[in-house]
Amino acid sequence: MSLLSDWRSYAYETEKSPKENQVFWANYFAIEQGIYEKLLADPDTVVKGTVKELAEKYGCKLQIMVGFLDGINDSLKTPNPIEDMTEDTEVSLDFDKEKLYYNMVGAKADWLYNLPAWNDLLTEERRKELYKEQKNSGTVRAAKKIFPNDPCPCGSGKKYKHCCGRK
Repeated sequence: MSLLSDWRSYAYETEKSPKENQVFWANYFAIEQGIYEKLLADPDTVVKGTVKELAEKYGCKLQIMVGFLDGINDSLKTPNPIEDMTEDTEVSLDFDKEKLYYNMVGAKADWLYNLPAWNDLLTEERRKELYKEQKNSGTVRAAKKIFPNDPCPCGSGKKYKHCCGRK
């Protein structure tokens, strides 16, 4: 079984009481926030190492680091091979700032996208744009209804009922 499937099994499939689940995720989110604070403090330095080395560097269990790598992978400039990584797999945390912020908003991780470090990395205006863009990405808008006397959307200049709307 790979490290990633171990993590997912433990985090999402293991039978835990609601209290145990709450404690688990509270601890995970606190560790995750600490790692992001360190990464965002020096965003231009690319952190590299094996999964095991990164877990030691950030003072967390290997399993927690795997969860972190799973979460950040979509925000990296070059995704890591998380599906089949082992503790000796070399990984890189070279993240795209805007993509990371956008994905944090999408994950509803307000404890991460509201970190003070973002004030120095992205302008407030850009953060608002990314926030709005992410929120609108999940919004489904119904197409405007076409009535018989409306101009035909094909661009013919005819009324819809005399063009594409014929039965």
